[in-house]
Amino acid sequence: MSIKLLIDMNLSPDWVPLLQTAGWATTHWSTVGDPRAMDRTIMNWAEANGHVVFTHDLDFGTLLALTHKTGPSVLQVRGEDVLPDHMGNLVIAAIRQHETELQSGALVVVEESKNRVRVLPI
Repeated sequence: MSIKLLIDMNLSPDWVPLLQTAGWATTHWSTVGDPRAMDRTIMNWAEANGHVVFTHDLDFGTLLALTHKTGPSVLQVRGEDVLPDHMGNLVIAAIRQHETELQSGALVVVEESKNRVRVLPI
């Protein structure tokens, strides 16, 4: 079963077609929820609907650590330029490499120079 991605408000909706073309069901939060929603609301929606949260926001990793939950998984992109034309290939490669962990429950951090994986709960 392929993962489903929920893109946080802090990332461009331009990620949607790129990730869909790569084969993943992808939704931008602005199309399913209140753009001003709290991170916990987004996390709850993602968990209830079987999505991995894709974000640039460090708070999602903190929420996972504080709650010791086993989901939802979070894919976090780090860097100054987090637009798909700059980080797209790195993110796609990271998802492919760590898809099993993302399905099981993980925090995957994608940076230009490396990826890090923390299996949930943290």
